[in-house]
Amino acid sequence: MFDKMKNLMEMKKQADTMKKELDRSTMECTDVRGIKIVINGAQMIQQIEIDESWLAQANKQKIEMNMLRAVNAAITKSQKMAAKQMRNMMPEGFPGL
Repeated sequence: MFDKMKNLMEMKKQADTMKKELDRSTMECTDVRGIKIVINGAQMIQQIEIDESWLAQANKQKIEMNMLRAVNAAITKSQKMAAKQMRNMMPEGFPGL
């Protein structure tokens, strides 16, 4: 039983370390319209930039639609990075991964 507690404590320590790494990790997603989203591994948007030349031509509905697509793409990319780090942290053969 003590070994299991020790293993659980070690896994918690690894999870805390991974969370800190994810919080510090950032990635960029830029769509074809020039909307750039910077997001961290904890799926928190850090920055949004819109290409001014496209902004002048687009209407409100197009801007909103493309912003939504860009944010969702950034979140998906961030989730994939987090899942990859989780797989790397877990011992091989760990159930569910």
